[in-house]
Amino acid sequence: MTKQRGVKAVDRSKFREYQRVAQHFYDATKDSVDLEYWTAAAVLIVHAAIAYADALCIKVSGQRSVGESHEHTVTLLEELIAGGEEKKKALNQLKHILEEKTRVSYLGEILSPSTTKELWKRLERFREWAVGVLSR
Repeated sequence: MTKQRGVKAVDRSKFREYQRVAQHFYDATKDSVDLEYWTAAAVLIVHAAIAYADALCIKVSGQRSVGESHEHTVTLLEELIAGGEEKKKALNQLKHILEEKTRVSYLGEILSPSTTKELWKRLERFREWAVGVLSR
């Protein structure tokens, strides 16, 4: 597998594994929310979104974005997946989740319930669209 222009080739059949990982993060998020572990839930939300995005890229193109910036993932999905307003809204949710990655993962903040619940809503919206695309 080779790296080119911020992407890595991945066998398309691997999308199911990435989707399964995303589902595990999603399920663990629900548990963390129930326990009111807001920061842990937020970290899991970010990673679930990334795993769903990777699953989509792999299924459609046999590649996924690599590197520190996840903004490229959004751009890659915009290029790879046809769609109109629904896609645009879903990718907007993903973009907002990814913008919070540094804050939730590295700054040592304890997040408020409202911040985490907002991220959770965004994940729910993105996930619904992603699962629909992955099931086609």
